[in-house]
Amino acid sequence: MNTSLTSTARLLGAALRALLVLTAVTGIAYPLAITGIAQGLFPGRANGSEISADGRVVGSSLIGQSYHLPPNGAPDLTWFQGRPANGLGTNDVNTRYDLILSGATNRSADSPELVRWVRDARAAVVRDNSVPGHRIDPADVPADAVTSSGSGLDPDISPEYANLQVRRVAARNGLPVEEVRKLVAEHTEARTLGFIGEPRVNVLQLNVALKGMAGGSR
Repeated sequence: MNTSLTSTARLLGAALRALLVLTAVTGIAYPLAITGIAQGLFPGRANGSEISADGRVVGSSLIGQSYHLPPNGAPDLTWFQGRPANGLGTNDVNTRYDLILSGATNRSADSPELVRWVRDARAAVVRDNSVPGHRIDPADVPADAVTSSGSGLDPDISPEYANLQVRRVAARNGLPVEEVRKLVAEHTEARTLGFIGEPRVNVLQLNVALKGMAGGSR
């Protein structure tokens, strides 16, 4: 009986010591080491890839933003617009981009609702971006202008969609079209490593630069 109790106590003691050591290594030492390495080598990414303007953080380069007028009304056409966010749903929390939830539309390609969303989005893109003397051809509206991403929070758009918005943004901000087009070109990122993904434009970074340009021209 005493031998059994002694063995049990020894096993419990070993288990407790192992728990304490593993907790210290995996729960304290390892997280601190990785955090230190991340802060030392990649501080921007480690802190959320924050973007600052006018001395304050305005968002993250990894998360799309809403450019709708409050409260969730018509889009503010002064700015470049991102992709639709149908995957976020229509409740107040999601449409404020508070990141409580994210997700895709979960609609199949032949879903009547998805087809209607795409048609409505294309009509809105044509209407919003057509300016006097230049009407947008519906055939020129790219896919990312009318479909949401898998998360609903894609921060990037295609160069085609960005350039489609140039004339409207230039007119709204009183800027020369060519200057705005050049701004888009300067913020167009190539494929990662030259072959991964597609060329893209980060909408928040582009709008921060646009604000600087528009402020300097007034």
